[in-house]
Amino acid sequence: MKIYCKPSAFTLAIIFISCLFNGCKRDQTPTIAFIAGAATDFWTFAEAGCKKADAELPGYNVVFKYTTDGATEEQKRIVDDLLVNGIAGVVIAPLDPINQSPFVDQTAQKIPVMITDSDIPNSKRLCYIGTSNIGAGHEAGKLIKEALPSGGKVLLFVGKADAQNAKERIQGIKEELNGSNIEITGIKTDNIDRVRAKANVSDALVSNPEVNCFVGLWSYNGPAILNAVKESGKLKDVKIVCFDEEEETLQGVKNGQIVGTVVQQPYEFGYQSIHLMAKYLAGDKKSLPANGQIIIPATIIKQDKVGAYIDKMNALRQK
Repeated sequence: MKIYCKPSAFTLAIIFISCLFNGCKRDQTPTIAFIAGAATDFWTFAEAGCKKADAELPGYNVVFKYTTDGATEEQKRIVDDLLVNGIAGVVIAPLDPINQSPFVDQTAQKIPVMITDSDIPNSKRLCYIGTSNIGAGHEAGKLIKEALPSGGKVLLFVGKADAQNAKERIQGIKEELNGSNIEITGIKTDNIDRVRAKANVSDALVSNPEVNCFVGLWSYNGPAILNAVKESGKLKDVKIVCFDEEEETLQGVKNGQIVGTVVQQPYEFGYQSIHLMAKYLAGDKKSLPANGQIIIPATIIKQDKVGAYIDKMNALRQK
């Protein structure tokens, strides 16, 4: 016969206090969070990389969060909520690197922080993992020179011109075009608004008829440019160069409507950053690069390579 002993009031009080301070968490596995930008194909690939790393790291949980409204306030709110839930480390793709440095520093005082996509080099982040955006700008400049062999005028389109990745891409493009007969006539921003991004292109087609090459610096700018130029019936008059691998962009390259796109490797952004953070949390501080950067190379995708690249991207989506 089993004897059941009813817990005393003192025992129950101890349990309650323990739960109060420790949250009664059954799962004490440390969690690493990846905070992305807006929900685009680009960040879908980063999420796939995070999921792969999660599967390979049984000692950690990995959570992936999109920033739905493209606002820095939302990124901060997401991180604050995760901090309340006790995350161990975070990877952030900052939307406004110039103004988000204090936010990164405040977070870094509580947990390890790594940065991806657009660096904040003077912050307290442990490491930047992503593209050399100056180098990527040079690649875009090569495509522009190919599109305009006799020279011409170029208009750039981007979400925020003061974002670090945008500034560095513009710098790389300017350096590559230096000494050519190609002129950058301006930069149109859309504040990460797809409707406005397309409207900017439509307006430019009317107000800047002398421009014969449009360049989209962020992932959604490619489809925005392509669709606006299609609707205007000016595909033969305006060359298009863009960044990243949204489906419409790749299809435009395949159809010969886009000269080419400079692609990064967002899958590796997710995969490598999660693995590096896990190593750091496990005490392996030597894994951090001495210069604080891990550069993942960008490459040019043109019509001759786009079919194989689409197959590769489809395979990553299924992971």
